[in-house]
Amino acid sequence: MPVSRYMALALGHPRHGYYMTRDPLGAHGDFTTAPEISQMFGELLGLWAVASWQQMGAPDPFRLVELGPGRGTLMADALRAARLVPGFGAAARIHLVETSPVLTVTQARTLASQASAASWHQRIEDVPDGPALVLANEFFDALPIDQYVRTAGHWHERRVGMDAGGRLAFGLDPAPSRAAQLLAGHLPPAPDGAVLEHMESGPARALAARLLAQGGAALIVDYGHAGGFGDTLQALEKHRFADPLAAPGAADLTAHVDFSALARIAVAAGLKAFGPLEQGDFLARLGLAARAERLKRDAPEATRAAVDAAARRLAGTGDADMGRLFKVLVLAHPDLGAPPAFDLSEEFCP
Repeated sequence: MPVSRYMALALGHPRHGYYMTRDPLGAHGDFTTAPEISQMFGELLGLWAVASWQQMGAPDPFRLVELGPGRGTLMADALRAARLVPGFGAAARIHLVETSPVLTVTQARTLASQASAASWHQRIEDVPDGPALVLANEFFDALPIDQYVRTAGHWHERRVGMDAGGRLAFGLDPAPSRAAQLLAGHLPPAPDGAVLEHMESGPARALAARLLAQGGAALIVDYGHAGGFGDTLQALEKHRFADPLAAPGAADLTAHVDFSALARIAVAAGLKAFGPLEQGDFLARLGLAARAERLKRDAPEATRAAVDAAARRLAGTGDADMGRLFKVLVLAHPDLGAPPAFDLSEEFCP
């Protein structure tokens, strides 16, 4: 089967899929996301949303949408920060796009004190019409990907099958892939052994069509790159890298996001795209340092140290930090100018 089919089953099978059966976050899970590291992340994204709403002309009502909302922590922190502008909360209609029944229960509990009413949906397309601001933190990295390997001057699709011992193993389709040849057309020539990845584009196309027709902007935060070749498929179990084929349904499967591909989809649909900008720079522009200082004011030493550690983790450039690996891309309706924290010179040009 294609790698994308394997990922879709391992993550989303209704009975055995990874996201269908557990809360994967935190110390007792398999990975930790930025909202779980510190309230500062969600608060700053909330302030970005407020500024973007004002840039849109403060529509009332509007849809505040989060894709893949985890435990609901980001949305709760964003709404708390947005109280600085009361009209924002009154106009916002909260919509969460989530497929995990386990996480949906947790999100409802987390948001009980922050949102008087929230709606859940399986797909972006199910969110009701209206101008929207969309937050997507570590959503696109979990979308299924196809992989192609350059062999003897041709691209061949990588597939998942069984080896002689009955174990799952990667192999190559013997027939060259015309689809991969077209995908690689905008990239430099690739040597034999190069791996080309192609993310499922349906959600990105649906998001772009929605924003163009209804108005608004999307803030996408994820780990990834600006295009090229490389095998980035990975599995995480108990905060350690694992074999992606060893235990389907028991480990998280992700791949680095190709931000150039996302931006090209948006621009082709008629939107503007800005970035990608490194997460550390983005958070700095939004005032991470000032927010950290405010949290440390009159706090005990242990709290001050924890705030500093969280700020470094979110924006630092060390191997264990998120500031450089994670990127930020904004997709916006063409009538809007440069989004908050960006300038016009950072508009994506295919």
